[in-house]
Amino acid sequence: MQDIKIRRYQENDIDKMTAIWNEVVKEGTAFPQEELLDNKTGKDFFAMQTYCGVAEDNNTGEMYGLYILHPNNVGRCGHICNASYAVAKKKRGLHIGEQLVKDCLIQAKESGFGVLQFNAVVAGNVHARHLYERLGFVQLGTIPKGFRMNDGHYEDICPYYHEL
Repeated sequence: MQDIKIRRYQENDIDKMTAIWNEVVKEGTAFPQEELLDNKTGKDFFAMQTYCGVAEDNNTGEMYGLYILHPNNVGRCGHICNASYAVAKKKRGLHIGEQLVKDCLIQAKESGFGVLQFNAVVAGNVHARHLYERLGFVQLGTIPKGFRMNDGHYEDICPYYHEL
């Protein structure tokens, strides 16, 4: 495992965060977003989140990944949050995602949320699904053909939740 720290993002991280985020969006296999971020939209997008964490190499300062945390709903459901995780393609398989999710669970609780819910985990994303289940997330069911992949075909999505 790499010598990684997860920390709150800073404004000077926006370029690297945007590049990693856009890499996942372009792949079209995990995030519902289709629009790419630029420096301005990235700055606005990350600033409107409850919390953004970045995974950074302690030795080199290289950014390996990030997550965003925000409310999943409002009012009577405002205690439920949602998060998305992005790991740089060349750094996948190093357990960066696990570190991001673990930190996110801590930050979600510290932010006053009671439940972390994932609305749309693509069924074929087996590595993420195994990670979530290993960390205590519970699958709520399956939504048939809930996600349009980059090539145009549809895959099932699996909502998950974790009480904080």
